[in-house]
Amino acid sequence: MKIKLTPAFIAKATAAAGADRTIFWDEAMSGFGFQVTARGARAFVIQYRAGGRSRRMAIDGVLTLDKARREARALLGVVAKGGDPLGERRRQKAMTENTFKSIAEEFHRREGKGLRTRVWRERVLERLVFPVIGERPIDSIRRTDIIRLLDTIEDGSGPVMADRTLAIVRRILNWHSGRSDDFRSPIVRSTPRASAKELARSRILSDDELRVIWAAAEAFPGPFGYFVRFTLLTATRRGEAARARFSEISDGEWLIPAARYKSGVDHLIPLSAAARGVLATIPRISGSDFIFTVDGRRPLGDFSGLKRRFDAVCGVGGWRIHDLRRTARSLMSRAGVASDHAERCLGHVIGGVRGVYDRHEFREEKARAFEALAAQVDRILNPQANVVALARVAVPGGKV
Repeated sequence: MKIKLTPAFIAKATAAAGADRTIFWDEAMSGFGFQVTARGARAFVIQYRAGGRSRRMAIDGVLTLDKARREARALLGVVAKGGDPLGERRRQKAMTENTFKSIAEEFHRREGKGLRTRVWRERVLERLVFPVIGERPIDSIRRTDIIRLLDTIEDGSGPVMADRTLAIVRRILNWHSGRSDDFRSPIVRSTPRASAKELARSRILSDDELRVIWAAAEAFPGPFGYFVRFTLLTATRRGEAARARFSEISDGEWLIPAARYKSGVDHLIPLSAAARGVLATIPRISGSDFIFTVDGRRPLGDFSGLKRRFDAVCGVGGWRIHDLRRTARSLMSRAGVASDHAERCLGHVIGGVRGVYDRHEFREEKARAFEALAAQVDRILNPQANVVALARVAVPGGKV
């Protein structure tokens, strides 16, 4: 139906009796009209052909007639140049709806019931993947994006974590590929980043190595030396310690937020006097919340380069930063710390009935355990050379 569109007509227009919708086409402008539905929904529309197909597109927004005409002219101008405004709008909408995060969430809704590790997988995605590529349209993710993501994870959490994250991402992308006509996963078969040796490491630093590393850390320039000592005294993972913030520490306790912790729950570390002593000597960059940082804008990184220079200074080779955490756990046992308390200090989940029902925070027990660790480290660093065995003295009766 063609009619001269005016503001007065538009204000009173209704759908024809019995029709779901009625479009009143403007006599003054070809391809431009005003649509009214039986339910009263009202919108300006344009009609055009693109790719041999007829297209009808509603103009977004609540516009006056004059503004709607101007918008229609602009859109039809795009059509005249070979464009397809409706197709572009649908493409943009699809890009917004088909982000990696939305696809991952859909994957877990449909397939998650059969995954025993679903909760852990979701935590890994939230902590390591979504902040980097979560909002990216899945079709825009390239192989180089995946490589850079894994490089960042390897630098912060180690090669094993990078490989595990890759397995999670690969499964989601392959699942989506099987449901899409056009999408193909950018991930190709590649060599694992972690060697078999790394997957089953059991390296614990000896007392002699620990003395040498500690001494080198005290003399090493920059934040890395402080970081090495703090990591040992808190038994934390490399990424957790490197990203520590001053705002996370209060009243001598360090609360690592769930978003940064492997288990996905907050982890409280009562800092020993020795750990607090390390923090007290760290030069702080004004305006920065990062504890270990070179420029104040980002947390400590480039671990490969720093570790290589550090090893050249201290002379101890064949060890990794994660070995400090394993060594700390061993020293706790050596100091007589109960196994359950030591495991809680490391943030490990206690299995069985106790792990399900025992929600006591064990704050005091962990505090004593970390002080015991610090004392054990001190005994190694400062062995008491004047401690000697008591002489065996003969007594009457032949007993000694």
